[in-house]
Amino acid sequence: MIFSLGSRILTTVDPLCLAKVAWNFGFKGGRSVLLFQQRMKKGVYFPPFLYVSILNSCNLRCQGCWVDVEAPRNAIDLDTLNRTVNNAREHGNSFFGILGGEPFMHPGLLDFLAQHPDCYFQLFTNGQFITEKVAKSLRQLGNATPLVSVEGSTSVSDERRGKKDVLNKTLRGLRNCLDQKLLTGVATSLCQTNIDDLLSVEWLQKLIDMGVHYTWYHTYRPVGPKISPELALRPEQITQVRKFVTSQRAKMPIAIVDAYYDHNGKALCPMATGISHHVSPTGAIEPCPSIQFATENIKDERGIYETFTSSAFLKDFRDTAAKHTRGCIVLERPDLVKALALKHGAADTTVRQTAIAELDSMTPRTSQWVPDEEIPEKHWMYKVAKRFFYHDFGVYQGMDGK
Repeated sequence: MIFSLGSRILTTVDPLCLAKVAWNFGFKGGRSVLLFQQRMKKGVYFPPFLYVSILNSCNLRCQGCWVDVEAPRNAIDLDTLNRTVNNAREHGNSFFGILGGEPFMHPGLLDFLAQHPDCYFQLFTNGQFITEKVAKSLRQLGNATPLVSVEGSTSVSDERRGKKDVLNKTLRGLRNCLDQKLLTGVATSLCQTNIDDLLSVEWLQKLIDMGVHYTWYHTYRPVGPKISPELALRPEQITQVRKFVTSQRAKMPIAIVDAYYDHNGKALCPMATGISHHVSPTGAIEPCPSIQFATENIKDERGIYETFTSSAFLKDFRDTAAKHTRGCIVLERPDLVKALALKHGAADTTVRQTAIAELDSMTPRTSQWVPDEEIPEKHWMYKVAKRFFYHDFGVYQGMDGK
């Protein structure tokens, strides 16, 4: 598997893009995690992987989306984006996830990427704005990987994403990325309407045949103003996803990403470990994208490093989440999320200003943590990578090893 995957990447990705991912993401990203671990020993938390939603606007209307896509546009200006990345880079960071809304609707996106040739960016996108011209620009820059969201078959995609002909338009953008030899991924939010179609060997093989290099399975999170609880996976389906991912990682020549388990199969929350936090389209510093409360903003004149590392709100969130669950605190304990927001006087970072009411309406449910259902990694590559660079970092010490 590893040799086939390596061969595919080496022969289908532009050399400049390969060099950037190897150096900016691989070497420097690994170094940023080591720096994070060193800071942790001193009780200082600054995430090595920062996720930034650069605007709230989107051309689609996805079921269960918690972003204010129908509100007037909020977008982080180019100067603030550049200052944020530069400040993070001074402390060893080199990798940034760029989200929206739809990030390609931000008029300064390509200029922003061009300002930081020594960093690497993962672009979470529906792909519909990636024209041939845009894909060529990304190839010339070399420092970004598009992660294109595909939510199911033609009919399911239209239903899930609230528009017509969604799949064809998305696949057109995906093909432009592959034709330009970009390192390209496909993401799916698994739910009741697409799990049978997309959690399958047939789907992975189709992605491989198309030339896709990696895929990322998320699980649908029923949060936000229009919760669709009927789409959420059942506990046994969550275990099914984990079994499928670990099994196919050892067989299929496509990289399969996950963000919620360590090398031994124990669940974790990237927010609770401190390895990542989120910046909203207004610049608000949130624990994660689905927890829309904040007490700080990247526009703070102190700079983001000092702002992050001095935040009592983020610290309390990390500590509380790690104390009560190895899973997702907002899904399992919305009451604790509300209590923390009220305790710290955190601002509701949504335009709609209904985040507290949304928490009150939520029914606690199982997330990625299914106790006694740990499924270790089967392939040595994933086991080694997670053991050294992506694990729980000892934050769950009070949970009897679970």
